Amino acid sequence: MDKHLFRKFAPVIRSLSAKELDGAASLYDKLTIAEDQGIRVCYAPFEYINESARVVIAGITPGHTQMLNALKEVRRQLDRNTPEDKALKAAKDTGAFSGSMRPNLTSLLDSIGIQRWLGIRSCDELFGNSAHLVQTTSVLRYPVFVGDKKNYAGTPNMIRHPLLRDQLTAHFAAEAAALPDAVFVPLGDKVAEALFFLAEKGSIKRERILDGLPHPSGANAERIAYFLGRKERSALSSKTSPDKIDGAKEKLLRRVRALS
Repeated sequence: MDKHLFRKFAPVIRSLSAKELDGAASLYDKLTIAEDQGIRVCYAPFEYINESARVVIAGITPGHTQMLNALKEVRRQLDRNTPEDKALKAAKDTGAFSGSMRPNLTSLLDSIGIQRWLGIRSCDELFGNSAHLVQTTSVLRYPVFVGDKKNYAGTPNMIRHPLLRDQLTAHFAAEAAALPDAVFVPLGDKVAEALFFLAEKGSIKRERILDGLPHPSGANAERIAYFLGRKERSALSSKTSPDKIDGAKEKLLRRVRALS
């Protein structure tokens, strides 16, 4: 676990005011790592790597809420003089897919057999007694904001944008190298594209990337319901392509079976 940025920014985090910890504009100026043409990368304490993980669940980048929650938690840990590794783990754990996204995610993972491969009852246990088996992360480790502090959602393309590509290869590639026997579950097409880019560079084994799950966001409810067999094809709206979902699910089932 590379802690040089944490050590650099720990004194800054200790000095943050209550307003800054709630997202005041000066917070972003104090925590900026890099900027380029309207793209800003800010520091937040997301370095922790669970090296025993067998499943890596990867989003695109932490957003404002995850950033602020992690900063508040690590500030509490710093005030208690908690050892670095424990402080970083506590900060990372604060944003581990809480809320409505978590049951969607665990149901999707169960539907393709990840729980059987892991030897657990349900992937819901990954956020409880079996947390040692999972690493929740982002392909862009540190929060990325576009324009007037909008959460980065994939535009510009991170593989083509020099600053974002550097963030991807500098941080996530090292994280993947620490987890050579894990499988990687990308949340969304942009994340899958980034993982396959790293596979081409030799940072991840291509067969360990389990792409194709619908994003577990509540906004994706219809695709999730169809993938899980909770909604009939005849009841789908024109916005949902059942053939694409069926093909993705069959591919994922084959890949998970092959792991065993």
